[in-house]
Amino acid sequence: MARTAEPGRRDAILDAAHTVFARKGYTAASIADLAGELGIGHGTVYRYFGNKRDVASAVLDRALARIAEVVAAELPDATGTLAEYRAQVWRIGHRLYELFAADPALGRLVFFDLATVDDDLRGRHREALDRFADFTAAYLRNGVDRGFLRPDLDVEVTARVVNGMVFEGAAQVARDPAALELRDAWIRAVVTLMFDGLAAPTP
Repeated sequence: MARTAEPGRRDAILDAAHTVFARKGYTAASIADLAGELGIGHGTVYRYFGNKRDVASAVLDRALARIAEVVAAELPDATGTLAEYRAQVWRIGHRLYELFAADPALGRLVFFDLATVDDDLRGRHREALDRFADFTAAYLRNGVDRGFLRPDLDVEVTARVVNGMVFEGAAQVARDPAALELRDAWIRAVVTLMFDGLAAPTP
């Protein structure tokens, strides 16, 4: 009789894959490594996933969802004053860097190992970056509408520029999660560039 799936086993396999892929790299890791991390047989993994690539796909989806949860945690138009707007930008940046510092494997998987496994995962990674850019553009648009940022700001292009800075900083933090001063330096740099470089001119 076929064995039924156990509640929580799929998530446990994904947790193990998250660790193993980050430690060994996707190419070098095997189903045997994933099974060994959990102390289970190969067959158990195959009851939940067809192959290693299927595991990688699920790991990437889950990792991107965690980032999206942080990016979308606040309403873009929730701020009404410059002080509130600046505090909102700082909070979002801080949460992102906290996420990558708490789980360095997340940055390695999203920015390096799983983003280029194949054309499909590359495409989904790009779609996720597009969604993140849309979120950032909404925050920037609120800044323009409220008069905090320059009225002629190209919010779509600037959103990608800002995200590029944020994610480069996140990748740095992922490589050295103990360097809290590095995390804070990146947040300060992004906030300074936004509010000094993009600020609306003072009358």
